[in-house]
Amino acid sequence: MKSAKFAVSVIALAAAAGVAEARDQIQIAGSSTVLPYATIVAEAFGENFDFPTPVVEGGGSGAGRKKLCEGVGENTIDIANSSSRIKQSDIDTCKANGVDEIMEVRIGYDGIVFASDVNGAEFAFTPADWYNALAAKVMVDGALVDNPNKSWSDVNAALPAQAIQAYIPGTKHGTREVFDVKVLEAGCEATGAAEAMKAAGDEKAEGCLALRTDGASVDIDGDYTETLARLDANKTAIGVFGLSFYENNTDKLRVATMDGIVPSTDSIATGEYPVSRPLFFYVKKAHIGVIPGLKEYVEFFVSDEMAGPDGPLAAYGLVSDPELAATQAMIANETPMAPLN
Repeated sequence: MKSAKFAVSVIALAAAAGVAEARDQIQIAGSSTVLPYATIVAEAFGENFDFPTPVVEGGGSGAGRKKLCEGVGENTIDIANSSSRIKQSDIDTCKANGVDEIMEVRIGYDGIVFASDVNGAEFAFTPADWYNALAAKVMVDGALVDNPNKSWSDVNAALPAQAIQAYIPGTKHGTREVFDVKVLEAGCEATGAAEAMKAAGDEKAEGCLALRTDGASVDIDGDYTETLARLDANKTAIGVFGLSFYENNTDKLRVATMDGIVPSTDSIATGEYPVSRPLFFYVKKAHIGVIPGLKEYVEFFVSDEMAGPDGPLAAYGLVSDPELAATQAMIANETPMAPLN
């Protein structure tokens, strides 16, 4: 059966991309947040199906979507993992390069957590605290000024008198997009800075995302293991992580509350924890039926056995999607994603 599928794949890909021989191994790249989940699924898939174990690489959500949109054919990837939703600019690039249909697969939910050394001080944050700690411009006595805050206690007297040093995801990571919206933009609004920016002519308050450049905020372009290494070297710093990474490193990290809520699978499932997001992967529909095992892998990923509340992904930290059955039906019907709202 497998050899017959491979023969069909060779013909289809040769016709679509002018190649003489097709690969028989699924190629995946993208989000460092989705990476461990995809690795778990890929390894189980290789063990339980008559297909090679898929190759799963990181690189960031934006980089993965960029690779997905490079074109159709065996020299392009099949799936892009993403911790933020695909952008219209990605879709436009895909179409320009002949990738006309994409399947959007939501695998579940995760939260962004703020953690420091396990033996360090306790922190109880709000989005306003993070905005006032990291933003280039903050409100002081009713006016926008260059950020003067040096310690967390300068930001909020209830926080420890500890120098501000934050390691946040770089701009190519999907986690950064969620951090920007649900932390920086929310904090900018809460402090009145957004309103002041609009009054000064910044109609969309784009200045909310401008960060200080004095070293208090450092972008991390690698995965969460790099952030963890930075915290190990600087015991008083704060890092931004995915919930599942934190839950697998509780011996090293102390997590902070956000708006009084402790991040957990339960608080994310109920919607209480304010900094959570859905996780996705995007499938190049033109490769289904061409790359052996692609549809089987996608179906396996979102099966109850893998992505359900009692599956191994939930055990690792994924919050199971209550609408998983609808995703399963979409995949069975190979339904491409609708236009973005």
